[in-house]
Amino acid sequence: MASLNEPPIEKINASFATTETLPARELRVHIIGAGPVGLLLTALLQSMEGFSVRLYEKRPKYVRTRMVKLSSYLVADSLESYQADHIDGESIQAIFDDEELQAGLAFRQSIPLDLMSLLRKWVQGFCPLNTIEQSLSDLIDARASNSVQRIVAVMTAEEAVAMLEPGDLLIDCTGSNSLLRDYLATGSALGHVGANTLNIRLEYALVITFLYGQKYDCNEYCKYSKNIENPHYKFIPMVHRTHYDGSVSHVTGIVNITAKEYAAMPSRFDGELLRGNFPSVAQSMDRFIDKIKQETNGEILGDLEIVRIPLDLYRARNATSRQWRTAGPGDHPFVSSPVFLAGDSAIGSPYFQSISLGFECAMFLAGLIAQRDLPLRDMLDRYELYTYKQWLRVYMRSKMIKHNKDLFETIDDPLALLDKLHIY
Repeated sequence: MASLNEPPIEKINASFATTETLPARELRVHIIGAGPVGLLLTALLQSMEGFSVRLYEKRPKYVRTRMVKLSSYLVADSLESYQADHIDGESIQAIFDDEELQAGLAFRQSIPLDLMSLLRKWVQGFCPLNTIEQSLSDLIDARASNSVQRIVAVMTAEEAVAMLEPGDLLIDCTGSNSLLRDYLATGSALGHVGANTLNIRLEYALVITFLYGQKYDCNEYCKYSKNIENPHYKFIPMVHRTHYDGSVSHVTGIVNITAKEYAAMPSRFDGELLRGNFPSVAQSMDRFIDKIKQETNGEILGDLEIVRIPLDLYRARNATSRQWRTAGPGDHPFVSSPVFLAGDSAIGSPYFQSISLGFECAMFLAGLIAQRDLPLRDMLDRYELYTYKQWLRVYMRSKMIKHNKDLFETIDDPLALLDKLHIY
């Protein structure tokens, strides 16, 4: 595995002029991928002078209904509120300088009220993913600015490269199966799957969501007591992520499964299929739900929504086209047109962290691009370093969550628990 304690900042070739900046003309920005991160970036750049944005989207409609919740640090207005999360507050202090964090907080203050109002609303609780996407899309369309051109197209990597003109910016927001991530590696590895990707698989899991007809919250004690009779397949809802709307609670959690079970399951299914084909998992889930009903006298509304996923933690070794500007062929478009990876194209994190992390990186990138007099070398270097620091942050957080989950799942087996402890 690549080193975790050295940022991926290579020595810049002397032939790359340190004073080269973005062109003074109206800057054309290509954003490929109209998921939440691509839409947020578009909305941010739309509100700034001097940008012409082309947003390429492959879906005419937003259909992903899974519930998500954004982290409160996205709307933080002080260092204290930004570092309020007890899981990674200390990591933030160790990784970032106060000046870096203050710059991010200052950019948040410049975000237009129409967009910031949406962000403040979404950090309050669960929201369907397609509601976030549709709200951002509607905001872009409702603004008076005509600086955004929306193009419905399924783009290939070759087409993306071919459309670039010198000085254009290209931002890849196409998600975990990034269109261009592996094309940012130069040389013989160009375009090869995994050529520019470091991946760590933590586990396989079922993400299970259901609606419950009563107000319901679940802390660590609740998780333990409701899983006592489940030797395996413990359902672990998110801390502070169960959210109620009126008298209806939205509950989302994960159940650890084996690689063999993962291979045997469809990508999405419901409670009926779970009970008919994977009874052991279903019995543990039903025990958990029965205890909720006994405690609060409510009922499940509708059926379980289940998605099986590999929980991967990954990053792009190169989050920009910087390597091309120093080592790639001189006539390649990536040499004269900066390319950035944003959202899951750059960093993928499990345990429901990805969208917040993607929004965070989108804000930082928009703030960088807005600095038209910033030398391109500095812009690329700063974004590379920033994404690496965010990777360190999410790596430390994810490993801690995974370790705590492993301890929780063996808490009633002292020998197994001791085997997972590393003391001094």
